[in-house]
Amino acid sequence: MDKETAVLQRRLESELKNYKDAQKEFNKLVQQQQLLDGQYNENKNVLEELQLLKPTNTVYKLYGPVLVKQELEESKQNVTKRIEYINKELKKCTDNIQQLEQKQDKYRANLQKLQRQYQSQIALTKP
Repeated sequence: MDKETAVLQRRLESELKNYKDAQKEFNKLVQQQQLLDGQYNENKNVLEELQLLKPTNTVYKLYGPVLVKQELEESKQNVTKRIEYINKELKKCTDNIQQLEQKQDKYRANLQKLQRQYQSQIALTKP
């Protein structure tokens, strides 16, 4: 293997490592998005249930092993704030996923280009 081929092979391996790292990060973000989605749906359901209650109903919140009485309006506000926070985190996660998809596309295109160069270089060096 000549020097040029060896350089192409190292570049190809490096680009492949970058692509695999981006895939791992992408998978982590997708898992995080799924977790946030589940939390969002759960909190939406809680808010819907709280909306059904009358102001005279008693609401309890679980703090560790203890149930503590909480005002209905305070509970609604807490759940609403939690939903807002989860929405912001979901947006961040979605934006990061889109950026990583673009990064992966770039790596994929570079890999294809380097593979073609490597294959043509190998073909030239064969006797």
